[in-house]
Amino acid sequence: MHQPRPYERNPRYAVTCGAVVTGWTAAVADVPTTPTVLALDGPVALDWEKTAASLAAALRARGTQVALCDVRGLWSAEAVQRLCVPGAEADPFFLPLAEFSMDDLFGTPPVQQRPEHGVLLVFGPGAALAEPDLLWWADLPKRYAEEAVTRAELPIGVNLGRPGTPGELRSLFYTDWPVGDRHRDRLAPRIDRWIDLQGEEGPASLDGAAVRASLAALASGPVRTRPFFNSTPWGGQWAVRELGFEPRNGNTALGYELIAPEAGILVGQDENAQVELPFQLLCELHPETFLGPDVHRRFGTSFPIRFDYLDTVGGGNLSLHLHPREQYMRETFRWPYTQHETYYVTACDPGAQVYLGLRDSTDVTVMREEVEAAASEGTPLRVEDHVMKHPADPGQLYMIPAGTPHASGEGNLVLEISATPYLYSLRFYDWLRKGLSGAPRPLSSAHAFANLDTARRGDDVLKELVQEPRTVREGQGWREEVIGALPEMFYAVHRFVIEGPEPAEDDTDGRFHILNVSSGGGVIVETDGGDRHHLAFAETLTVPASVGGYRLHPVGSDPVHVVKSLVAPA
Repeated sequence: MHQPRPYERNPRYAVTCGAVVTGWTAAVADVPTTPTVLALDGPVALDWEKTAASLAAALRARGTQVALCDVRGLWSAEAVQRLCVPGAEADPFFLPLAEFSMDDLFGTPPVQQRPEHGVLLVFGPGAALAEPDLLWWADLPKRYAEEAVTRAELPIGVNLGRPGTPGELRSLFYTDWPVGDRHRDRLAPRIDRWIDLQGEEGPASLDGAAVRASLAALASGPVRTRPFFNSTPWGGQWAVRELGFEPRNGNTALGYELIAPEAGILVGQDENAQVELPFQLLCELHPETFLGPDVHRRFGTSFPIRFDYLDTVGGGNLSLHLHPREQYMRETFRWPYTQHETYYVTACDPGAQVYLGLRDSTDVTVMREEVEAAASEGTPLRVEDHVMKHPADPGQLYMIPAGTPHASGEGNLVLEISATPYLYSLRFYDWLRKGLSGAPRPLSSAHAFANLDTARRGDDVLKELVQEPRTVREGQGWREEVIGALPEMFYAVHRFVIEGPEPAEDDTDGRFHILNVSSGGGVIVETDGGDRHHLAFAETLTVPASVGGYRLHPVGSDPVHVVKSLVAPA
């Protein structure tokens, strides 16, 4: 019998047809000695001057002449002002999702004259548009930029086209990231080298052909992304204590198990030679293999489900908030589908609560007045006067369709299983807390009330949103239950309960599955194709659509619960 193993914080996969090299000297070894235009492209939130200087120094050290061109200086001032700079009338909390492309920032394509000798290094976001001989992508996972902006540690001018202003999350989330991601995804089939800039001792890099071969292999077998936790004013201590995370700000609030726009997959030989590749590239390069044909038709290359943790054990209540309803999300924020959620309670302290749904007696006019008084006068809001409280029972799933007010109370470890759009929390109340800057945390209550579903209340909340498990399949010593499904939500949540030594059996049937071990010692996921993947307690795994049949072999002697989510048939 397999024995349980600890939670793996840095899951890593082998490189296919290549190897990761470290340092700039190794990266430039294959650059031709003939005249070459080398484009170094990447996200806006990099120290581009330092990165370009380091690369140029490595080229010069081998005797190559180098000239530099920063394409940010070639952006059109008119286009930047129109596309990147929010006007005075812009919403202070959210921006519509940017729809322009990196090309639109240039008045004319930044094509450069070929050098007579050596290398012309064209660098910065959009450098690939210079029609280079070699295209490299320099990358730093998004968590670095988000934390640095939050702590005001990034230099002035971190956002697209805004060289004289401090970095802000609003532009990062809704302009820089969508524009940069589309640019990267379009370039992925022709990138010649991937440069990971996380290492303190220098970059790690991988040949572009090996990047694509590795992603092709990963797209057809179970894969786990690299998890991390950030800190917030409400964060707790469960993941510190149980999983060994050491957050910079002392608490583990939001745990990124699988949030596709930010998730990465480690590939490499060992911790000293590894690169982190965006999870999104699996969907972009292999959409039918990874997502499945039906999911691809419905969602394009957007991975539509996310798994994350909300840790309030030893922390505080989440804000009272909701998420945009379908039409509002499309028309106001330009995201093509909305943010339905569920909370699965993995662990909790005695007496912990979940806030969910309006009370029968709620008067929305009174609620609005009290929310406004809390924001303007600092008057505490009695949340339970307006929103129902439910016991936070381990193993219970709470359904949270868009428009439903909710919050996880203190003392919970919640596995949040949700639609992928994750940047639209419309807050009513945040318990009068202050952010890292010492100012009150921003509240978008006007948006929240504009999306409040006032029809589902009281008994309907209990009946429809706190569902009883329904067994749909079973075998020797195991069963599969539906623990949450609603007609208005495009995905469902199931659970395997494995109480004996025999494996539970499943089949992707042409659509990806996401698995999370919510209790017990874990499972060995064995596919019909021969892949075996150990999944420990609290870990999350994606099983691509192309896998077909697979089995969950229990690990250890205790019963095992595995939560599963999948896109429901249209």
